[in-house]
Amino acid sequence: MSKDSDEGPSSRDQPDYKTEARMFSSVMNSTKLAVLFLLCMQNTLFTVMRRYSQGVLREQYSKYEVLLVGEFIKIVYSAFKIAADLSPSEKAVPRLRYLIRRSRKMAVLACIYGAMNILSFVSLRNISAGMFTIFAQLKILTTATCSTIMLGRSYSMTKWRALISLMMGVLLFSEPIWNNSERSKSPEGGNVVLGTAAVLTEVTLSGFASIYFEKVIKTDPEQLGIWERNYQLAFGSVPIYLMFMIFGGGGDVGHGGGWSIVAVMLAILGAAGGLLVALSIKHGDSILKTLATTGAIVFSATLDHMVLGGPLTSIMMIAGVQVVLSICNYTFDQTPSAEPSSNAPTPPAQRDEEMQKLNSENKN
Repeated sequence: MSKDSDEGPSSRDQPDYKTEARMFSSVMNSTKLAVLFLLCMQNTLFTVMRRYSQGVLREQYSKYEVLLVGEFIKIVYSAFKIAADLSPSEKAVPRLRYLIRRSRKMAVLACIYGAMNILSFVSLRNISAGMFTIFAQLKILTTATCSTIMLGRSYSMTKWRALISLMMGVLLFSEPIWNNSERSKSPEGGNVVLGTAAVLTEVTLSGFASIYFEKVIKTDPEQLGIWERNYQLAFGSVPIYLMFMIFGGGGDVGHGGGWSIVAVMLAILGAAGGLLVALSIKHGDSILKTLATTGAIVFSATLDHMVLGGPLTSIMMIAGVQVVLSICNYTFDQTPSAEPSSNAPTPPAQRDEEMQKLNSENKN
């Protein structure tokens, strides 16, 4: 018998765990980039179509009705995906009922989103749109800060500089809003302190909500799937938007009035945005999701200028370049970040490699 047969399978027959790990990482990175790109494009199309609908066509439908229809679309699509993933012995209806009973954590998130809508309304009643736009850019930093506190992540100085640079770039890009004499005027009788407190609370809640969602998706012991979490969140959001619709009175056209093909497309795009946000957090993180939605500001303004004749000044173009460079500086920073071990499960390839080492040590 040959020496090779005595020693068992040759090294060529052994699985290359490092290669498999690299391939797995490459596939995951490709998925992450694809999801972030789709999220960026969704935000761009949604912004331009909303501008066309309300700025050009002057449609008068209730925005809360559009959001409510989007939530129903998410419920139906998520339920379909959940049912498709069930084993033959499981039934969809009992599973969906179970998810509704266990949706407390997503109901909390839906309430936070509802509170943010109310705070936006309060702030815009008391401060100018320009001041609101300036304060709104703090969402970038509040998300990173909440990520550090709640998930125990540490970011390199390069990433922090990139985030601050991104915030300044978006602020400069919004110059036509806050540097406009009409939009810089505070509403008559407005309380500047109340409006400022409301918008600062909103941006803080925005950062908290993003990280809370990520924490539930990635570290919750129940470990429900992404479609199951989307189903729970959409189900919890329906009562919130119904409440807004009732108190809003349906506007000038009443409940259910003013709908058009464009409004239906906005509802579909809004639903797609909610699903893509969840996927971007699952395959990436909340900061990358924020980068994608921030980058969409530049693309939407450019498309708005080309199609609808919106403003695109030299300052905006320079700021747009700064935004893109800031996103690249953050994304391609190679400084290793310290992730908390309790929140990061060991990859299968790494577990197999460790098991192989233990087996070889036992044989020796």
